[in-house]
Amino acid sequence: MKFKALLMVLSLTSAFSFAQEKVKYTKDQIKKMEQYLFNEGFPGPSTKKISTIISKDGTVNKGYCDNIETKKGQIYEISIKDSATKKQMVFNADNVNEMYIYPTKLAKILKVGKHMTNVRSLSTKKLSKNTTDGQIQFVNQTVSLKNKKDDKEFLMQLINPEFSEVIAVYHDPRAKETSGMTVGFGMQLGGGLAKSFYVKKGEKVLWLHKDDFEDNYDFLFGDNAEFMKKYPKKSVEWGFFSFLVNEYTEMTNG
Repeated sequence: MKFKALLMVLSLTSAFSFAQEKVKYTKDQIKKMEQYLFNEGFPGPSTKKISTIISKDGTVNKGYCDNIETKKGQIYEISIKDSATKKQMVFNADNVNEMYIYPTKLAKILKVGKHMTNVRSLSTKKLSKNTTDGQIQFVNQTVSLKNKKDDKEFLMQLINPEFSEVIAVYHDPRAKETSGMTVGFGMQLGGGLAKSFYVKKGEKVLWLHKDDFEDNYDFLFGDNAEFMKKYPKKSVEWGFFSFLVNEYTEMTNG
């Protein structure tokens, strides 16, 4: 009898814990959580606008960026023509602390085209995120690519500059996207979500993949009890990630 009673208590406790973890959101709440708040990743720099490169020694260099060399998607060399002297300068990415560049017009056109043909994108992403004329910020970070390689310094595009003070999210140039279904007139229904990002919290930088989101949820948000109660891991999904980072930042900052 004692054993059966113990089993019943454990069963009820588990059921209670599970119930406590689940939160049912309204349609309006889900719509809000699906809004994509990160900046888009851009493949190349504009040669018509002045870029800024800040070296590790603090030197600020301004010029027209005419070439960026990459390997496996990661930047390793940047060439700019000095805006004043017209002298060509080449920078090794390892020696660059920050970089600010502008997107190419072609990149914006391609992003807008992709945006306009994706039903989910139209409802969750702001067109201004695809058409911005603002500078794109790159920051030197020491990371392990896909959490498998040795730690190494890379220039990574910060995609949440407006709310990066607690959790910084960086574009993964080799990220795959979730698949959708093509419907009439070339429109795509669903899909288009990046499956991975690089994320920094405190001193730790990790490659966060969609499949590992739940496993890393406590690391990302677990130190805020109010947030965890409102957005428990069993009640959210990968498509809410940008909203969750923004909401966690606001709740953490009070």
